[in-house]
Amino acid sequence: MTDNRSVVASYVTAINAGDWLRLAELFTPDATIQGVTGTAPIAAALAPGSVWHQLHEGLNMRLEVVEMIAEGDRVAVLYIERGRWTGPFLDMGEPTGQSYELVAMEWFELREGRIARRWGARDGGSQARQIAAPPSAAA
Repeated sequence: MTDNRSVVASYVTAINAGDWLRLAELFTPDATIQGVTGTAPIAAALAPGSVWHQLHEGLNMRLEVVEMIAEGDRVAVLYIERGRWTGPFLDMGEPTGQSYELVAMEWFELREGRIARRWGARDGGSQARQIAAPPSAAA
């Protein structure tokens, strides 16, 4: 049996590295991703130009695990998320080069050693203010 905590730790390493092939291996083919911008199948989350790519390439996002709790097929993670806005992100306009730091949380449901569902929550308003995004982007 695969340790669910190690699967999620591998996810964190892969998302920080922008290792899209490794991320695809960690998720079930029918996995769903839910976050502040909506719900999508894993294939959409991994597609070039997706929010995940923009987080990595435009915001230079890095997740630092503060705490991870696992019970059965569920894993919850509390992070410090840091980044700097240097490229395109959600049509927010021109990058400002400003950095941000916030608390983020993700909840994972695993099936047979792979991630079947992932929910993410972060304070997008705080992020928008820190990176000096246009006021309409912080709404």
